[in-house]
Amino acid sequence: MRKELEVILNSTHDAMIAVNKYGIITLFNKAAEDLTGINKDYALGREVEKVILNTRLMYILRTGDFELNKQQDLGNIKIITNRMPVKNEKQEIIGAVAVFRDITEIKDLVSQVTNLKEIQSMLEAVFYSTQDAISVVDQNGINLMINPAYTRLTGLSQRDVIGKIATADIAEGESIHLKVLETKKPVKNARIKVGPTRKEVIATAAPIMVDGELRGSVGVLHDVSDLMQVTNELNLAKEIIRKLEAKYTFEDIVGDNILIKRSIEKAKKAAEVPATVLLRGESGTGKELFAHAIHNLSSRKFNQFVRVNCAALSESLLESELFGYEEGAFTGAKKGGKKGLFEQASGGTIFLDEIGEISTNIQVKLLRVLQEKEVVRVGGTESININVRIIGATNMDLERAVKEGRFREDLYYRLNVIPINIPSLRYRKDDLKFLVFNSIRKLNQEYGRVITDISQEALEVLKEHDWPGNVRELENVIGRAIINMKLNENKIEKRHLPKIHENYIEKYPPIDETLVEQKITEDLKEVIELAEKDHILRTLERYNRNRTNTARALGISIRSLYYKMEKYEIE
Repeated sequence: MRKELEVILNSTHDAMIAVNKYGIITLFNKAAEDLTGINKDYALGREVEKVILNTRLMYILRTGDFELNKQQDLGNIKIITNRMPVKNEKQEIIGAVAVFRDITEIKDLVSQVTNLKEIQSMLEAVFYSTQDAISVVDQNGINLMINPAYTRLTGLSQRDVIGKIATADIAEGESIHLKVLETKKPVKNARIKVGPTRKEVIATAAPIMVDGELRGSVGVLHDVSDLMQVTNELNLAKEIIRKLEAKYTFEDIVGDNILIKRSIEKAKKAAEVPATVLLRGESGTGKELFAHAIHNLSSRKFNQFVRVNCAALSESLLESELFGYEEGAFTGAKKGGKKGLFEQASGGTIFLDEIGEISTNIQVKLLRVLQEKEVVRVGGTESININVRIIGATNMDLERAVKEGRFREDLYYRLNVIPINIPSLRYRKDDLKFLVFNSIRKLNQEYGRVITDISQEALEVLKEHDWPGNVRELENVIGRAIINMKLNENKIEKRHLPKIHENYIEKYPPIDETLVEQKITEDLKEVIELAEKDHILRTLERYNRNRTNTARALGISIRSLYYKMEKYEIE
């Protein structure tokens, strides 16, 4: 069969040169020898750029483009050439082919271009391996030939197409061949549907010009049905990823202690129903972790998860953020108004952290959300229906706040539908080793380290501490221990641990009494502020930078603490 193919290729008037994907010549027929003056035995197996100096086959290999009816000089003669890539079943470029002929002394190009049998034989031989569907029509728009890939793509056989008008394969859209014949210009990336299955394709076509005269059109179809499906799925995935902010699951909650297990079990049951959840526990115990996990296990997991730190925002800002506002509601209001977080989270979950810190005014509006499932924007009168699951979290004694009139009793009962208490670390020290290794795993990725173990002596030191900052404080201590280790060390020892109990004393030594005496003659307000700042710094360090516990120890609200930290430029 190969011998017969060689005979056919050597008997054609068209010169043919083929290269593999590395640019090595694999085909160099008799006509190519005659036109180039280069011996076949010399050419085969060599790099095409070293044999044909101005070849464009390497460009075809790199780009996958087609070049049809291109004229160029080859030594002392002029040639007209067609160049195209050869692809395998995976659409990978495995080579390239150039078919050219001498047009120096040809007077009747029309007769040779329209020699359909010769062109058909050449194209079928050259294009057989390509997976791109190719069709050719004459100047009247009548189909002359198609390749096997065209049949596979469209479901149309030669009997269905050959000899028929170019629209015979079109199920939806315009024929690119007829457009080329009308304009005499190439058509690129036209989206049409072809064949009985209405296969969606991207079509490209180019005119066949002979001595300035239009003699037909060559078209290539690319199947994009599967690509479109993948693209749509990718866009959907991006949209889901963009909306989802809940990144933790119950697998991220580490521990074997009976108390934490009970909390996890209760939270998993809460995820199965749309009821309001109230997470109770000290700061640093992982309330936000539980909120994420509940959302991701619920039927709302593909919708928005919004987290709001109620203590970090002023009352007016928190109100406009939660409920939105109408245009002109206040100075600086955005034109057209703005959706609130409850509206944005509709269909999903909103996590209200530090919910015990909200003002009475916002408590009233939140109660309406829970009771009526609707919100009214700031400056507006129209009620907006929402469907949102609320998860609240607090370390405040809400029952005491209700008795003292700082928290509405009716709101308390609306929030406290499914209360979940998250145990403090001092009550689950049997989980300390699990939590340490979990922290090591995360910090290894963050710091680029390979810490593998912690000594028993170091663990005993950690167990002696009561961890007022809970898991967050533990992670900070492990992080500082890793920073204290040398790069070649992979086991945390006692010497690596920072001084946990007295650390705040070391960082902030006692007030210099002489400095205080110097200030006596100065403004009393400045002296008070100096002492207040120093006391806040000491208390922050005592509670391992835990702002909630610091505020409680100072006897002020957490909002007041944020204000004072900003005032004194405390990071």
